[in-house]
Amino acid sequence: MILVNTDYINGKELEMLGLVKGSTIQSKNVGKDITQGFKTLVGGELKGYTEMMNEARALATKRMVEEAEKLGADAVVNIRYASAAVMQGAAEVMAYGTAVKFR
Repeated sequence: MILVNTDYINGKELEMLGLVKGSTIQSKNVGKDITQGFKTLVGGELKGYTEMMNEARALATKRMVEEAEKLGADAVVNIRYASAAVMQGAAEVMAYGTAVKFR
């Protein structure tokens, strides 16, 4: 499966199959939340949340690819990511794009 953030793939003629998406809502445990809260007092990267968001993007991408495979897609083009806080310490991540088949 080819994944790109452009609306084309060089050398390929594409047949659009439709929008595909994958999403997840992730949170860290209370202990991590507390330690990350203390980190905001001194500044710097919140590594626990960075890891959480990386895991969430990977899972959302995997789910998007699974949806594209069900449509018989060869690739997903124009991939985008969106995220939003759904509650304190929890975030939704969505990956979406257009599933395509090579002609």
